[in-house]
Amino acid sequence: MKKSIKYLSFFLAASFAVTACKKSFLDVTPKGTNLESSYYRNQTEAYNGLTAVYDVVGWQGGGFVTKEGAMDAGSDDHYAGGGNATDINDLQVFSNYTLSPSVGPSYELWKAGFSGVFRANVLIQKLPNVPMDEGLKSRYKSEATALRAYFYFDLVRLFKYVPLLTESIPADQIYNIEQATPAAVYKQIETDLKAAIADGNIPDKVDITTDGGRLTKGAIHALLGKVYLYEQKWTEAAAEFAEVNGATPGQENTKYGYKLLANFADLWKTQNKFNAESILEVGHSSKSGGDWSCIACTEGNVLNIIVGPRDYKALKPGAPDYISGYSFLPITKNLFDAIHFDPRNKATVANLDSLKANGIADYTPGYMNTGYFLGKFAGHVADKTTGGGAPELNYPQNLYEIRLADTYLMEAEALIRGAGNTARATALMTAVHTRAYNDGVTHGLAATFENLKRERRLELAGEGHRWFDLVRWGDAATVLGSRGFTAGKNEILPIPLNDLNNTKLKQGKEWGGTL
Repeated sequence: MKKSIKYLSFFLAASFAVTACKKSFLDVTPKGTNLESSYYRNQTEAYNGLTAVYDVVGWQGGGFVTKEGAMDAGSDDHYAGGGNATDINDLQVFSNYTLSPSVGPSYELWKAGFSGVFRANVLIQKLPNVPMDEGLKSRYKSEATALRAYFYFDLVRLFKYVPLLTESIPADQIYNIEQATPAAVYKQIETDLKAAIADGNIPDKVDITTDGGRLTKGAIHALLGKVYLYEQKWTEAAAEFAEVNGATPGQENTKYGYKLLANFADLWKTQNKFNAESILEVGHSSKSGGDWSCIACTEGNVLNIIVGPRDYKALKPGAPDYISGYSFLPITKNLFDAIHFDPRNKATVANLDSLKANGIADYTPGYMNTGYFLGKFAGHVADKTTGGGAPELNYPQNLYEIRLADTYLMEAEALIRGAGNTARATALMTAVHTRAYNDGVTHGLAATFENLKRERRLELAGEGHRWFDLVRWGDAATVLGSRGFTAGKNEILPIPLNDLNNTKLKQGKEWGGTL
């Protein structure tokens, strides 16, 4: 995404540079650079600062490294793919588990998380002295507080041992920061999310034409439920998800407006931004003018170009209008076999193997090719930008950070694993499973842990959840052992080497450190 705040280093706390941003809330238009020390002078600048915090939710690294792409590459559902064994090497080494503190996605994911934390902290610190509407000021603070929790949740899941910063850090202290315990980080995450809910400043719904992508109270409940799930606080998790999911699975939760879309395939249509199933969504645009001078600066969705089949050519009328992409994240034969006879297969998998065999389309096999591509996010010619910039970098498909089918299944998991009420768990799982068929018939799914695991895999394939799920369930070493995953090590990523040098940070014991 276009960086609303220029990130200089991990410990950039005293020298933020803010760029004014505007969108249907999240569209960004560069308007120059302003030093943090002289910024936040009025309501407009406070709003720009808030937008800059949101901007990090959709962080895209300059080397095409995104959270979704990285987590897919590290899972059993995808290979890294691409053109060769070193193409986007950060993905390759995660996929085959040869990553290290100096090579892999750690650098971008660590940088993204702490960029968000720092931006949130600066805004929270500056807001009290900004002359502006007090109601908006309170809302901005609550949003920044919840977003800080969001960033820390990613950081503690990915790295485990992270500094806990709840205020901006003076320049003379930036190299003396030490890490907190994971328990302390989780406690702060809970505190921030509970405060954002209790403050009463976040609305239940937003106008998606102007504020699409902005936090609602339902989104914060969903995030808190997810935090509880990872802490194995089953009863608390189930209660938060029940607030989001509503009383009757499959029916609209009118408080927040959430409802499963009738057709699973509609979730992946570019025009269906911020739909009723969306709880927290990353906005992308075809009109940011992003170009090759700064890949990380585009507001387009780079996942669309990197997962597309290489040298794609439609040979017959009616062939899919896929763009020619870079063949990253090909779907494994294992996932293809699991989803092949499921109704979600067609919307999830772009089966180039079949298209080529039948003379409908052609493509050039890339590295680790299986013939199966991530159809959910493969870019389409119809979505090519008309707003300038490099077409490859300006595809407009949004990404779901949290959607309702996900929260249905997370509530079911909490109920199955400890909170009880298997009848409700069955209803939740059945609602998701039945929607997949969309044939007017109820397709029941019993509330067992194995059914839950399978349903999450098929429903959420390619959306960046699978690796986290396997680690949370304790299944990663078994499922990913053949890829090189080592139990007691690869459940977390190594802290980037550059962020250990000349600081008090220590590497975790899992990666040979002392913490």
